[in-house]
Amino acid sequence: MASVSITGRRQPIDAQGDPLVPRMLLARRLRALREAARITRREAARAIGGSTSKISRLELGRSGCRPGDIDALLTGYGVNDDERATLLALAAQTTARPWWYGEGDIVPPWVRPYLSAEQSARLVRTFEAQFVPGLLQCEDYARALIRRVSPAPEVERRVEFRMRRQRVLRRRPRPLNLWAVLDEAALWRPIGEPETMRAQIRHIVELCRRPNVTVQIAPFGICGRVAGDGPLTLVRFPQQGLPDMVYLERANSAVYPSRWPEIEHHWHVFNTLVTEAAPPEHTPQILAGILGTY
Repeated sequence: MASVSITGRRQPIDAQGDPLVPRMLLARRLRALREAARITRREAARAIGGSTSKISRLELGRSGCRPGDIDALLTGYGVNDDERATLLALAAQTTARPWWYGEGDIVPPWVRPYLSAEQSARLVRTFEAQFVPGLLQCEDYARALIRRVSPAPEVERRVEFRMRRQRVLRRRPRPLNLWAVLDEAALWRPIGEPETMRAQIRHIVELCRRPNVTVQIAPFGICGRVAGDGPLTLVRFPQQGLPDMVYLERANSAVYPSRWPEIEHHWHVFNTLVTEAAPPEHTPQILAGILGTY
């Protein structure tokens, strides 16, 4: 397993075979090396016979790269042999097929970066106002929800894909830590038959027993008052030095704010939601009360 130094300490790279984290790590280091060498993006682009936009994409982690291009950039930046070998090994990982590649025809382009991040993350914090988040859905609830928007022949395949996503909560040796805040309205909105909702609520109760899963229930209507116009998800990676990812899912699209003030703002929003929601230890009691009405 390769390693890379982001802040002076070498750290292991384990991106679950997905190219997202290698791209982000390489992007951050390439930018730092270029700036330290006082080389402009235009000058860097000339070194590889490319464009400034190509350099920008590399430094934002938005594309894979050829090791030959990275080798030429590292020569221009004066990188020594030890770090060169590490970064070239990292570059080779940036063109790997992501874990969802085989299901690419049912995975919209706008959700792909988040799905890659979810599988590589140390911590995901998410808020939902209308529906139970995908990582917390039981199979019957997911099926009823997917049937609303997908053609019948695709339903079971999409359900299986969603269940496969959830394995990250059970992976060994480091399961994903999930902290979810749900507007109580999401649990009162009927999806499928009453038995489906009962199964879903019991499923959340069961998940709350896991040490890596925290669920809080927020008061009705908190979204419009605190969280703005929709779901909010924050992803933290285990590799030191990588910025958090902000994922704002919208109707048939998504927004990924990346500037530090934007990331900080959305962390403040989530922390406010956590403060206004009922404490996690009250969640089983709240869910039991809702369960009794179905």
